[in-house]
Amino acid sequence: MLELAEKMAASAAVVRRQWAETPRVGIILGSGLGGLAEEIETQATLDYAEIPNFPRTSAIGHKGRLVCGMLDGIAVVAFQGRFHLYEGNPAQDASLPVRLISELGADTLIVTNAAGGVNPAYAVGDVMLIEDQINLMFANPLVGINDDELGPRFPDMSAPYDPAMMQTAASIARRNDFVLHRGVYLAMLGPTYETRAEYRMARRIGADAVGMSTVPEVVAARHANMRVLGMSTITNVGSPDAPSETSGHAVIDVAKTAAPKLTAVIHGVIQSLASHP
Repeated sequence: MLELAEKMAASAAVVRRQWAETPRVGIILGSGLGGLAEEIETQATLDYAEIPNFPRTSAIGHKGRLVCGMLDGIAVVAFQGRFHLYEGNPAQDASLPVRLISELGADTLIVTNAAGGVNPAYAVGDVMLIEDQINLMFANPLVGINDDELGPRFPDMSAPYDPAMMQTAASIARRNDFVLHRGVYLAMLGPTYETRAEYRMARRIGADAVGMSTVPEVVAARHANMRVLGMSTITNVGSPDAPSETSGHAVIDVAKTAAPKLTAVIHGVIQSLASHP
C-alpha cells in the first residue's frame, strides 16, 4: 500500500489535465447501470486505458470509461465499469476507482451493483439499499503495509453505509412510489453463480443479496473516511428449492429495467448534497 499514493497521484494528474474541477461525489455504475453517465453534463471522458495504473475491465456490460462533469449542480466522476476479483485483479486493484476519486478530492461514494436475491421477499427488478455487508471473497484491499496518509491501519466498519444518505434514499423511493428494500449484501469471489447450497448458506448467515463486487470498494472508501451509499438491483432470485439458470446477459437486461429507480435515487441524493454544501 505504500506505493498506492504515488500511483493514484499519477492517475489523478492525468484526469486533472483534462478536467480541472474537484469532484464531490464518485459514482461506480454496476452491470447494466452505466446509462446514468449519459445524464451527466459531461466535461471530460477518459477510457481506463488512458489512466495510468488502471487495469482493463472485461466484464459484460462494462464500458471501461470515466465520465467527469456536473450532475444536479454537483461535480461528479462516474465509472462505467469496475474491476472484479474474478477477472484476476487483486483486491487492492478492485478498489482503485475509490482511491482515484479520493485523490481527486471527493468525499462521497455512491456504488451500485447487480445482485442475486436470497431474501424470499425480493423479486426480480427490485432495488435493495445496502445497509451492511459480508465479505466472503476472503480478500481485503487493505492487506499489506498501511499508508497512514491514506487511512488508519484498522478502520472501523461498524457502519460502512451512511445512515443519513440511506434515509434520504428511502424518502425518495417513497415519493416515487417504488419499493426500496434494506438489506445485507454478501460478496463472493465468482465468476460462477451460486449453488443451491451456497444460497442457503448466504441466507442463514444473514445475507439478503449476493454479488461479486462492491465490498473492496466500500472498504477502501471507509479507510479514506468517505461517506458511502450503496444499492443493489435484484437481477435474479436464488431459490434453492426452485432453482433456475442465470446468465450474464440476462442479468444485464434486468438491471437495465430497474435503472430508472436507481437513477431517481441518485438524482435525489445528489440534489440533497447540493442543498447542504
